[in-house]
Amino acid sequence: MLAAARQSVILDTVHKEGVVKVADLAQRLGVSAVTVRRDIDALSDSGLLTRVHGGVMLQEDVGTHEPGFALKSTQRLEEKAAIAREAASLVAEGMAVGITAGSTTWMLAKALSAGPRVTVLTNSVRVMEAFDTTSSGSTVLLTGGERTPSDALVGPLATSSIRHLHLDLLFLGVHGMDERAGFTTPNLLEAETNQAFAASSRRVVVVADHTKWGVQGIGSICGFNEVDVLVTDHGLPQPALAYLRDRVPSVRVAG
Repeated sequence: MLAAARQSVILDTVHKEGVVKVADLAQRLGVSAVTVRRDIDALSDSGLLTRVHGGVMLQEDVGTHEPGFALKSTQRLEEKAAIAREAASLVAEGMAVGITAGSTTWMLAKALSAGPRVTVLTNSVRVMEAFDTTSSGSTVLLTGGERTPSDALVGPLATSSIRHLHLDLLFLGVHGMDERAGFTTPNLLEAETNQAFAASSRRVVVVADHTKWGVQGIGSICGFNEVDVLVTDHGLPQPALAYLRDRVPSVRVAG
């Protein structure tokens, strides 16, 4: 396959999946990782892609770029569904549960909608809509706030309402997880809102698929040692998994 054809496949793949590992691209194209890195270098020099640790993402997907929910909800569905099932097993009848915005937390909400009766606090319209309260018997409370491209409600109104409540468990969706920055988001107001969620919760559970590794948003939510559980999938590289297990009290690999 010619370089131009390979680079076209790489671009198409990244557009569909958001963040892609070099090893996955090499396997898909049937070439060496060195060849893929040369192609990525060429695309990066052209301003089309951005290199990240062990992989590549769209050029626009930098610290302040916030992908819309419509795109995120079509990516990595199998991994996110497995993470949602694993995370749902942590919920017990009668709990007060916080669920932040995101495509993985949205899938978690769908999994919980048929589960034990709980009280849910969320800043996501999508999460609220995922619960069928007539059949589940759960109570869902939605914060106010300004709506972001990822359908999160953020800002002072959301933050102040969250700070006055007490949650047994928080499921936190993140944009990225980075060795230096910890768990991050591309939206500064969302970082503040999620920090309020974490401060109001007895236990914090991050749900994040493997493509979030090495991705850094502009706003830090919390450090790895500030959460109780991380639920991820089998695509996370072993060195990253070992790094996280040294810092997060419990790491669950779904699937």
